[in-house]
Amino acid sequence: MPAAPLKLFREYQSFPQGRNGFKIGMKLEGLDPEHPSRFCVLTVAEVQGYRMRLHFDGYPECYDFWVNADSSDIHPVGWCEKTSHKLLPPKGFKEGEFNWTSYLKNCKAQAAPKSLFKTLGTPVTPSGFRLGMKLEAVDKKNPSLMCVATITDMVDNRLLIHFDNWDESYDYWCEASSPYIRPVGYCQETGTPLTTPPGYKDSKAFSWEKYLEETNSQAAPARAFKLRPAHGFQVNMKLEAVDRRNPILIRVATIVDKDDHRIKIHFDGWDRNYDFWVDADSPDVHPVGWCAKTGHALQVPLGAVDRVGTVGQACPTPGCHGIGHVRGPRYGTHYTLVGCPYSDVNLNRENLLQDRLSGERPSPSNSMQKAKRLETPAPFLLGAGDSSQEDSPQSRKSAQDSEKSCQSSVHSLSEQSENNQERDWVEEDSSADIKAKPKKLGCSHAYIKFQLVKQESNGKDPDLDLQQALHQSIFMPSLASNPTHRLHLCWEQHCKLLPEVSGLTAKHVAKWTVEEVVSFIQRLPGCKEQASVFREEQIDGEAFLLLNQSDIVKILSIKLGPALKIYNAILMFKSAEDN
Repeated sequence: MPAAPLKLFREYQSFPQGRNGFKIGMKLEGLDPEHPSRFCVLTVAEVQGYRMRLHFDGYPECYDFWVNADSSDIHPVGWCEKTSHKLLPPKGFKEGEFNWTSYLKNCKAQAAPKSLFKTLGTPVTPSGFRLGMKLEAVDKKNPSLMCVATITDMVDNRLLIHFDNWDESYDYWCEASSPYIRPVGYCQETGTPLTTPPGYKDSKAFSWEKYLEETNSQAAPARAFKLRPAHGFQVNMKLEAVDRRNPILIRVATIVDKDDHRIKIHFDGWDRNYDFWVDADSPDVHPVGWCAKTGHALQVPLGAVDRVGTVGQACPTPGCHGIGHVRGPRYGTHYTLVGCPYSDVNLNRENLLQDRLSGERPSPSNSMQKAKRLETPAPFLLGAGDSSQEDSPQSRKSAQDSEKSCQSSVHSLSEQSENNQERDWVEEDSSADIKAKPKKLGCSHAYIKFQLVKQESNGKDPDLDLQQALHQSIFMPSLASNPTHRLHLCWEQHCKLLPEVSGLTAKHVAKWTVEEVVSFIQRLPGCKEQASVFREEQIDGEAFLLLNQSDIVKILSIKLGPALKIYNAILMFKSAEDN
């Protein structure tokens, strides 16, 4: 199968001219991928080849994200002020009191030198477009929808597209040649349904003329749209692509399908379930040899070579070496299905994190949480049935409500210490007010956190808090490079978090009768109701020890929270035996 030819790649996808000069601890300004209209204070947290992981100052690590060193989304310190953009300060700063000079001094940090940032040779503002102009645009998160939209920002050669009356998390940046934006009247001409702004009084009889008048705005002129030709990628071509489920990794990939402006990526040796669509101009797609040239590790196809001595412990998912975690870089490794970015349990759960800014940003009064409009026919630009990009509003909303795992109230203690041994650096005081760091990267901090959460909970569901503390103690990153020692740390924490497990070993549990198993489950916090299932299924001690996670969740139909505690109790019995 041929390598995709170099000429098909955009300049920023291809081999970079220089090397990555960014260093850990450097500070900069940049866009938040989840809120593309917002520029934030960021710190370089990790550098790998030509890529780097960026951290939002003052926020938990689980929101960190990866970019290439020549990304258009990052800017030097002071850029916002110079270009009249609003800079969102680190958490804890009130509006107007943030100042780069004193902040850098207090943090003893260095601003990333201006010379490291990519500059476009000539100012290339797309001609014809102006701020506030209206157009019709595809909603990338629900690609079957073509919606009423406005240009709300312009930087270099890119436009920020915002959907009228919709939440800003759906905004995106694109070039004037993007296939996702079309002039006013395009839908009418092509017979494509146009989705009007939610709450608009006259949605059935929508008329652009009337709407432009009401909003006192102009339509972007048709001549400004310069639709780019379809890409030249073909099915079966090989390339290297960032693994969207685990963005620390780049894998050997094959194109298995394409449409005019997108390609479908398949990771060699992996199940087709993991295939996904991506824009052909995505900065996460690279030519064969990119990793070797830029000094980035490349994950070889499953089955090509059997790796010995992998990072992390054996994760039950075939092909997963236990690197990364479904909740982002906060945990460096995982060894259970709940934490695995590739497990069935997580395959369709898009966003486990609470929105980073929820609870602190006033949502514009006319803005509505966008509803997924399934009744809109005719997917635009797509093969029917392929939902493209990220998450649906529902999954996003419900995940936000149900998963409050990043408790900002206590992150200052745990954030610094939950870093990987592999990375072994401690962030330069990411927020000026965090000075004391725990001295010992040991088993105590999750317990401290648990105590803090307990005090903070004020009558909230204690089970939920226990579950979070448990989750942390299980998915402790590789604080100890020796797996046995790591398990020992977990075991110590567990006895504090789940005293019911203490002093029991697998040998002891194997002799339990069905009733003894039932009585043990009843004693676990929040698992009383689940105990009867074990009686009905006649599970004695021996059978209990053989249960794995999917048995508990799928076969016994137990909710994830109690399942987590039950499964981890089993793990602890087994590890007590081994020790």
